[in-house]
Amino acid sequence: MTNHNEHENNAAEIAESLAELCGEHGVRVAVAESLTGGRISSQLAAASGSADWFAGGVVAYSSEVKHELLEVPPDAVISQASVESMARSVARMMDVDAAVAASGAGGPVGQDGQEPGTTWIAVLVGDEVRSELHRFQGDPIDILALTEERALTMLLESLSSRFRQS
Repeated sequence: MTNHNEHENNAAEIAESLAELCGEHGVRVAVAESLTGGRISSQLAAASGSADWFAGGVVAYSSEVKHELLEVPPDAVISQASVESMARSVARMMDVDAAVAASGAGGPVGQDGQEPGTTWIAVLVGDEVRSELHRFQGDPIDILALTEERALTMLLESLSSRFRQS
């Protein structure tokens, strides 16, 4: 079993690093999340100077909302296509430079034929999208904390990489 408090503390530290990077480079960020129910957005909103760089988030918990609001294709909502569509849609909707999206089966039972802990995360920076599949272990609260931490880490890595290249 993981220590979800440790992951939440890590997530807060990552959000502060994002705040510094976004503030320094004038980047605006948005979030589209499902299984995390607003946890990613909450971390970003609590970070330093968030009013200057965090545009907001969409919590699309039900499949219908994902399909209608975030233009997720009609197949399974726990998929690479789903999170990539979520990231693109929220970025376009909020007119931001970067977005992160997460969808998965938090447990204790599976969803869409996926085992508990199956999570897709996507990050969009500019026109480039990067996505990852994870199979996190633990109770639902652990899975949410691990997803939150990894999503923020992916966003930080992608933005850091972008600014190293420029």
